[in-house]
Amino acid sequence: MQTITTIAELRHALVQAREAGKRVGFVPTMGYLHEGHLALVAASRARSDITVVSIFVNPTQFGPSEDLSAYPRDFPRDEQLCRNAGVAIVFAPDAREIYPAGSETFVEPGGLAKPLCGSFRPGHFRGVATVVCKLFNMVQPDAAFFGQKDFQQCAVVRRMALDLNLPIEIVDVPTVREPDGLAMSSRNRYLGGEERRRALAISRGLFAAADEFRSGERNVEKLIEIAKEQLNNVDRLQYLELVDCHTLERAASPLRLTSALCGAAYVGSTRLIDNVILSFPAP
Repeated sequence: MQTITTIAELRHALVQAREAGKRVGFVPTMGYLHEGHLALVAASRARSDITVVSIFVNPTQFGPSEDLSAYPRDFPRDEQLCRNAGVAIVFAPDAREIYPAGSETFVEPGGLAKPLCGSFRPGHFRGVATVVCKLFNMVQPDAAFFGQKDFQQCAVVRRMALDLNLPIEIVDVPTVREPDGLAMSSRNRYLGGEERRRALAISRGLFAAADEFRSGERNVEKLIEIAKEQLNNVDRLQYLELVDCHTLERAASPLRLTSALCGAAYVGSTRLIDNVILSFPAP
């Protein structure tokens, strides 16, 4: 495995792979890797000849009151996990490599970035779209792999790739969960013991609504209310919305199209997001 810190080194390392016709898979991360990230690596390795993982805590997607400086970091551990998982290249640039002095061009996403997390984190998806576009141009992968837990991010990135004619397949990988149902996240480390227990209310609420959907419930308000009934243990529910998977607009009752039930809540000072997909069986 190679660990690379500059764009020039990265491009040089990938020349031979491309000349040999090898398929390049890419997993962009902000580090502090967990089983969810490793599932993305496994998906990439199953569909690619070589896998590149980037580790970069992107400053442009954090708001002024958010946790950039406190975001968990453990690069030696991340590097070893990548080596064990069969990653070919770890790309670990610093901020000056990604945003050199004088940088002033950003990718401005459209309507998909406005609801859900976009309503509460202004500028977040502008930062996400910009850094992902930059990384795509640096790695030039055939396919890029993203976790379904970040459902809105997946939608924004897919739309960006389509709109900007980027020849990259965007692959969603199902959310990886702890045995008790909590969605894996780097931010889970912030949760104390009692907070960790209360955080389970989020997945339990989503699962309760999904169970009712599978039992035939199609009323949007009813499904949202079923999920909310489980959320008494969170400190602040930021949003809980049932949205069309493609437009992210509020789903209409009765449900007829595959939709996503998405939520964000604070447990203590930790903001957690999660979602479930309510899918109709194929005809």
